[in-house]
Amino acid sequence: MRRRWIWSALLAATSLLGQSAAAPTAQAHWADQAAAEIVAAGSTARVTLTVPAGLLASAEDNRNGRIAGEEIRAHRGALRRFLDGRIRVLGRYRAGGTLTVEPGPDAPAVAGGSGLAPATHATLTLVYTWPAAIEALSVRYDLFVPNVSTASCLATIRHDGQVHNVVFTPEHRAATITFGRTPVWQAIGGFVTLGIGHILTGYDHILFLLSLLMLGGSMRSIVKIVTAFTVAHSVTLSLAVLDVVTLPSRWVESAIALSIFYVAAENVWRGTASLRNRWLVTFGFGLVHGMGFASALREMRLPQANVAASLVGFNVGVEIGQLAVVILACLALDVLRNRTWAPSFRQGVSLATALVGAVWFVERALTA
Repeated sequence: MRRRWIWSALLAATSLLGQSAAAPTAQAHWADQAAAEIVAAGSTARVTLTVPAGLLASAEDNRNGRIAGEEIRAHRGALRRFLDGRIRVLGRYRAGGTLTVEPGPDAPAVAGGSGLAPATHATLTLVYTWPAAIEALSVRYDLFVPNVSTASCLATIRHDGQVHNVVFTPEHRAATITFGRTPVWQAIGGFVTLGIGHILTGYDHILFLLSLLMLGGSMRSIVKIVTAFTVAHSVTLSLAVLDVVTLPSRWVESAIALSIFYVAAENVWRGTASLRNRWLVTFGFGLVHGMGFASALREMRLPQANVAASLVGFNVGVEIGQLAVVILACLALDVLRNRTWAPSFRQGVSLATALVGAVWFVERALTA
């Protein structure tokens, strides 16, 4: 009876990990994200908006997954009405500006052409005009991918050399910017939320952490492992966001998958003997995971003026999410520690995780 229960547990663990493997890879971390650069000058606010193309599907005549410049022009009126109801930009005395819609600077001239816009997103320009100069902006953002709690929009607002950052989410849809100095806490806060969301929805990062902790160990050993990972990914996250070190995304994502495979396989192959130098292995692979975190931030085109605050906030958020995963994993593993079937369970989960890592590596390294 006990043997049957153990195999049932292993089968459930394998099934769960298989579902994680089937989930979108790291590129999908940001498939539901949007970005808006708002430049306010005089009586005009010019918004360069990049959103998931599926949100503007009614303007996609060629059904090729991209929205070209001529499609934006052809549906300008419909797009203006659609966007005016979902993105409200108010100026002086909270008055709405007159909105016009234009192709964005990254929109390809011809559908399917070689533009700069990613295949999953569309870029267009919204121009709001008021009869008098604006001294503040109130923005209401309601253009999110439906039923996706992690959807967000990073808005960068520029005015007279000043830069403000706001992160809009389904829970935080409105913000008012009075042109002047932005409090540091305001610049950091939104990125803390982004960092937490990134680690908690990053199946690859979570599987790596769980594999590191699967064999348990002393509190000193666990602290060394977690510290090594934190220091390593913080270093490469900072260097990559600041463009000191850059690597192709395909290499980074493949190496992250390889890190999952190696640690999980080592759990099976070497057992508890692997814990002696695990912090060194963790540090090495942590450098790679930091590059993965950085690729997400770099895709958001952070303004240099606020990059330090954004970097600190995002990293703090990652650490908060990571700490939550570590605490929950340690508590769960502690419950299993004295069970007679615990070694078999750990090996079964590690084997399944190694398989997931191998599948991800093939997907990321060998398929374009």
